[in-house]
Amino acid sequence: MLGLQLPTDPRWADLAALNYEFILTDHAFCEQKAASACISLIQQYPEKTELVEKLAPIVTEEWGHFRMVVKELRQRDLTLGKQRKDEYVNALIQFERKGVSREEKLLDKLLMAALIEARSCERFRVLSEGLDDERMRKFYRQFMISEAGHYRLFIDLAKTYFPAEQVQKRWQEWLAYEAELMQQLSPRGDRMH
Repeated sequence: MLGLQLPTDPRWADLAALNYEFILTDHAFCEQKAASACISLIQQYPEKTELVEKLAPIVTEEWGHFRMVVKELRQRDLTLGKQRKDEYVNALIQFERKGVSREEKLLDKLLMAALIEARSCERFRVLSEGLDDERMRKFYRQFMISEAGHYRLFIDLAKTYFPAEQVQKRWQEWLAYEAELMQQLSPRGDRMH
């Protein structure tokens, strides 16, 4: 369904379980950045009525997810650490086309968002199936379901504003780039991506 070309090694869940404070902190900030990214799209493309109407509730949902992760940290007597540089997202940003029209930039922004949501969904699935802590398995399952919906929403928005063939062609380019990127990044249990 997600189309990712390089799956996460299931043993990544073992790395994540070594320090819940680190993975939960990174997860919290991923949710915060997702809300901010939706706000940014709304600000940059306010004339795109469907985009505004579909992303406005996602801002609220993502911020709610941030609050859920912070609550989980607190329940585990852990604290929200400092936000760290997101090498994955920063590398994806480098793949956005430069010197293209405002419309073409929108296509890349929507597909990059879809890709981040797809990878997050896939990582949440790995955690929901691979952690020994049953509560954390359930915790991440609910995020997996949500991220799958967000992935679909960004793909659908792209198809709302661009021909399906153009979306599919560029999506395949994003997927190929992301697979190469995932091979270059070392698996880290303290990061979602």
